Amino acid sequence: MCLIVFGYDTVPGYRLILAGNRDEFYDRPTRPADFWKREPYLLAGKDLAAGGTWLGIDKKGRISFLTNYRDMSMHNHEAKSRGHLVKNYLTNDETPFSYLENLNSPDEYNGFNLFTGDHNSFYHFSNITREINKIEPGIHGISNALLNTPWPKVELAKNSFLKLTENGNLNEDRLFELLSNKKTHPAEKLPDTGLNPELEKAVSAIFIQTDKYGTRSSTVLYIKESGEMRFVERVYKPGSDDVDQENHFEFSINQD
Repeated sequence: MCLIVFGYDTVPGYRLILAGNRDEFYDRPTRPADFWKREPYLLAGKDLAAGGTWLGIDKKGRISFLTNYRDMSMHNHEAKSRGHLVKNYLTNDETPFSYLENLNSPDEYNGFNLFTGDHNSFYHFSNITREINKIEPGIHGISNALLNTPWPKVELAKNSFLKLTENGNLNEDRLFELLSNKKTHPAEKLPDTGLNPELEKAVSAIFIQTDKYGTRSSTVLYIKESGEMRFVERVYKPGSDDVDQENHFEFSINQD
């Protein structure tokens, strides 16, 4: 994922409400969200180039998602695929904290933010800071920097999410509308992550569209305190916001 905003233990009746965009090169092969054949308890999209994923949840309510940390001066073309960090958590039985604590060789990956959670706890780890942080109740946002770094599009997403919360209008159409915002921001308000200024501005939007790279899909996820889960994904035609397919999943989390 490249932009995620979520409310954790802050909206009455919900454990988690999440809205996020996955940005990627249009030619990178991807399978939309579904239950995996070899791991039928796991619901996630799949990066067919490397075999990992960017966001997933299992039937026990264990959830994980990831964003890249963008600093082109640190980029290693030989690094391992970060999508395996999400997949590996969701295909083992470690607790959210112990998985992060025992993470092997995080420096073998390019910069990342990794989130792991279950119905008891929720954590964030970045290999930039090498710190494990417990997620506190509230509204949080992240893009390609550390959690809650006030990039313009992160602040825009968080403020929009907050307004929806205050209005009691966090239905999926409103959240997808939040994720479809194409507003870019002036150069003086943007970070210097090593991209050329034109591209830095293009990726300052919540919904990204460039010739070769942009928002491939959006996901809205709800986990109620009762254990009911709803997952909705919209997959877009390359280079546009035209919806190619929409996928819906609902199940009751097994919290035993």
